[in-house]
Amino acid sequence: MDSLAWMAWTPPTAIFFAALACTLVIMTLLAARYPEVERVGVLRIPTTRGDRLFISLILAAVIHLAWIALVGTDTIATLPVGEEGYEISSLWLATVVSLASAVAIFRIV
Repeated sequence: MDSLAWMAWTPPTAIFFAALACTLVIMTLLAARYPEVERVGVLRIPTTRGDRLFISLILAAVIHLAWIALVGTDTIATLPVGEEGYEISSLWLATVVSLASAVAIFRIV
């Protein structure tokens, strides 16, 4: 496991990769059950579910990078879990913003 020591394998990282894997599985099941139909939204280009997912993922990356640059990753709360507690980073707020933007993208794009 020393070869993976350079990576930040934290609970948020694990949650991110698990959520991404679940999203891909759900999108695959949706594509099999309900064939994708292109639609034209506010961008005035035809997009499918996969296109909207890609746009959402890219926008989430930009939101998180901008959040780190402008706001930082300071602790906003500490949950009373365990001896020392569990600190909640302000990046969770960026995640909420990213999820809201993904919902908006799937609705209007």
